[in-house]
Amino acid sequence: MSSAGSPVFGNNHGAGTDLPEGALGWMHDLARWIGSWCFTPILRVRVHHRDRIPASGPVVLVANHSAFVDGPLLMGLIGRRAVFLVKQEIFRGPLAVLLPWIGQLAVRRGVPDRRPLMAAVGVLHGGGMVGVFPEGTRGGGEVVAAQQGAAWLARSAGAPMLPVVCRGTRRPMGSGRRFRPRVDVLVGQALPAPQGRGRAELAAATEQVRDALSALVAELDEMRGRDAPGRDASET
Repeated sequence: MSSAGSPVFGNNHGAGTDLPEGALGWMHDLARWIGSWCFTPILRVRVHHRDRIPASGPVVLVANHSAFVDGPLLMGLIGRRAVFLVKQEIFRGPLAVLLPWIGQLAVRRGVPDRRPLMAAVGVLHGGGMVGVFPEGTRGGGEVVAAQQGAAWLARSAGAPMLPVVCRGTRRPMGSGRRFRPRVDVLVGQALPAPQGRGRAELAAATEQVRDALSALVAELDEMRGRDAPGRDASET
């Protein structure tokens, strides 16, 4: 589960231009380092095509979402700093202080709020990576629908979109506790930044993201099915 690309601990101990205002660079890097190994005792993680992750430059990472662990897991695996858009409900108790310190942005679902989006655009303009779960909430992970935030961010900053899917983090309904389940992460080919300023172009770019993620999920399910004969490859 070692990270590729830039080292986990960078030389910049401040927030830096690749993190939002108020974030502590050293705390973000510490959280990434913890995330790179802390799941080893409970998960067997394999990352496919890690080489497709750009080592630098603005990137909007788009991922499917089926379990709470998806965000922390990806943050520790991608090998560079990443700012994720996280639902406001998570920012409670100690996390209300910790998450902003490590550079994560709170998003209020169903409420117009441009502040986290503009902060994310600032991160992208600074050459950073922003992670978005286009489904907007946890589900089965098949990406049957997508919201437009990721495409809007990519268009606003002229950043490519990198699709990444994860399978195995969600326990199938009706199953008991699993001992070190296998988790697979598949990195896709980057999509170019959306062109055009209209709503139709934004909707088309959003559908492109959904199609790319859905195709990656199907590809990963097929890979997992080949590796484990007799098991339902759609288990998440």
